[in-house]
Amino acid sequence: MNAPSKGAAGKCPVMHGGNTATSTSVMSWWPNALNLDILHQHDSKTNPMGKGFNYREELKKLDVAALKKDLHALMTDSQDWWPADWGHYGGLMIRMSWHAAGSYRLADGRGGGGTGNQRFAPLNSWPDNVNLDKARRLLWPIKKKYGNKVSWADLMVLAGTIAYESMGLKTFGFGFGREDIWHPEKDVYWGAEKEWLAPSDGRYDSVDDPSTMENPLAAVQMGLIYVNPEGVNGQPDPLKTAGQVRETFKRMAMNDEETVALTAGGHTVGKTHGNGDAALLGPDPESAGLEEQGMGWNNKTTRGIGRNTVTSGIEGAWTTHPTKWDNGYFHLLLNYEWELKKSPAGAWQWQPIDIKPEDMPVDVEDPSIRCMPIMTDADMAMKMDPAYRAISERFAKDFDAFSDAFARAWFKLTHRDMGPKVRYFGPDVPQEDLIWQDPVPVGPTGYDVKAVKAKIAASGLTASEMVATAWDSARTYRGSDMRGGTDGARIRLAPQKDWEGNEPARLKKVLGVLEGIATQSGASVADVIVLAGNVGVEQAARAAGFDIEVPFSPGRGDATDEMTDAESFEPLEPIHDGYRNWLKQDYAVSAEELLLDRTQLMGLTAHEMTALIGGMRVIGTNHGGTTHGVFTDRAGALTTDFFVNLTDMAYTWKPAGRNLYEIVERKTGKTKWTATRVDLVFGSNSILRAYAEVYAQDDGKEKFVKDFVAAWTKMMNAGRFDIA
Repeated sequence: MNAPSKGAAGKCPVMHGGNTATSTSVMSWWPNALNLDILHQHDSKTNPMGKGFNYREELKKLDVAALKKDLHALMTDSQDWWPADWGHYGGLMIRMSWHAAGSYRLADGRGGGGTGNQRFAPLNSWPDNVNLDKARRLLWPIKKKYGNKVSWADLMVLAGTIAYESMGLKTFGFGFGREDIWHPEKDVYWGAEKEWLAPSDGRYDSVDDPSTMENPLAAVQMGLIYVNPEGVNGQPDPLKTAGQVRETFKRMAMNDEETVALTAGGHTVGKTHGNGDAALLGPDPESAGLEEQGMGWNNKTTRGIGRNTVTSGIEGAWTTHPTKWDNGYFHLLLNYEWELKKSPAGAWQWQPIDIKPEDMPVDVEDPSIRCMPIMTDADMAMKMDPAYRAISERFAKDFDAFSDAFARAWFKLTHRDMGPKVRYFGPDVPQEDLIWQDPVPVGPTGYDVKAVKAKIAASGLTASEMVATAWDSARTYRGSDMRGGTDGARIRLAPQKDWEGNEPARLKKVLGVLEGIATQSGASVADVIVLAGNVGVEQAARAAGFDIEVPFSPGRGDATDEMTDAESFEPLEPIHDGYRNWLKQDYAVSAEELLLDRTQLMGLTAHEMTALIGGMRVIGTNHGGTTHGVFTDRAGALTTDFFVNLTDMAYTWKPAGRNLYEIVERKTGKTKWTATRVDLVFGSNSILRAYAEVYAQDDGKEKFVKDFVAAWTKMMNAGRFDIA
């Protein structure tokens, strides 16, 4: 057979490489160009469900009892293609749920099990997630049966919860309500490494100081959920590992007691798998051939299942009865001495010395065979770190306390990224309000909104003061884990009232006025803060010639210090705000990249961002009252001057510092205005300039005001799931 001629490829009607990850983007010619894709991450075009689909309405049709019954049955229903350890899939399902939820991190609220993102790269192919593709395929018949009435995100988390129930744990509860995404979340930064499990040193200023791990990361190596089970960089040292465990769990909002409970509870059931040669495993799901149908790590050389399965490379169970919820983990950990050994796959693990035969778990396939239990380096940290040891000994003596602590910690782990309890759905939602849910009481709605606005307008506060305060209250919202926003008015509580980005002196002055109005009118402070911002916007619009009323929905409540987990709010502190033209300090990341990250977290689009920044500049809301980017002689009026003057070729733009530029009149050479990178990017970036030109046009004034008000209202209502 003759080889095809070189010309044959030229006749192919398909652009070669155009549909693969190795294709060359048109923007790859300019690697330093600002990439706005982060703001278009979940475009509706990727969602097959259509605009009319409402997951919460579908949940109302779900027979929860039947679903739970089917999941209970699944735990012991054997399937020949992937047999369960000891005939129970509980350990596998728990690991799937855990690794979905455990990717959550407090710093930016990204990760977690709330979107079903484990179905997609990179998570579906992480080394720490080996063979979880099998768990999801085992669930497919149930997902197929219940269809759109249960999301993959809910089903994957529920499966682990039911697994614990089936093995004897009294769980704390479960809330449905996680909506699926439909493509990989490319906006999540998982680290700069270009290879899986690269040494963790690059993530730290000093690997010996876990607190120096790069933010917002929470895992010690690329492709891991938490820490390396063999030890820091694969070198066993339980005390050193304890430091990494503590920092990692802290970065997902867990304290020492929760960390011990989760570690012990997670390892009370199931086992690790390393009874084979990892080199025989096939490629991960994203790399596997078409015939693998989305599954990876398949072993085509040897049996590769049952007792011969390889996942982590560590081999063995942690407890004597790995399909039973009991206190066996602490019994083995604390009552035996342990020594380092290598697994059949060559991984470091700890094994007990002189263990009694009756304390050894049986083989996953043959109950007549007793096998050696194991501990990982992280498990040994629970024994050797003094603080962890004290908690472990307490739990060892009080099984009920351990069970309750784990059930609560598991609930927190699997619900942490869902936001407030109003988003939970179903018969098993706990009645108890938990502080990590950021509870907010229901606010009043019966007050006279017009009268409150009149009091605000007559208060003597300026438009810029009112708009800046409302914005600072709203900008804490994160769509990643549904935290923050105007509801609760936590801007008046610690730690927010003292954040540098909130200008404490100005904030104290404004709140002093608004709190008095709230008391007089019966409205919540949270509502009055938003109403004040709206009044400021309306005043600015009238100054520009537009009489417009900003939409308002009452009902926000006022949180108290007792309702506020102040420590967990520290990561929400802004270190930059392009909308108010402020950087706490110079960063390695450019100001415009920081702006995009914050904009994506707040759930705004590129054109909403453009409208808001242009409007807030001319209203005069810059942090500290700076005039950078205030391209107008009519400050306080909601005009299009920012865009008009930015695009006017009567000026030139000259660098005047690291993040400072001068806008110079061509004719006179005089400096007219100053600007930052965030200001000038709306003229330099081709996409943002296209948006800016829409507003700079002579017919763009009314559209700009309407677009600004719409984006403003969206931000003021962000987190208001009671009105969604």
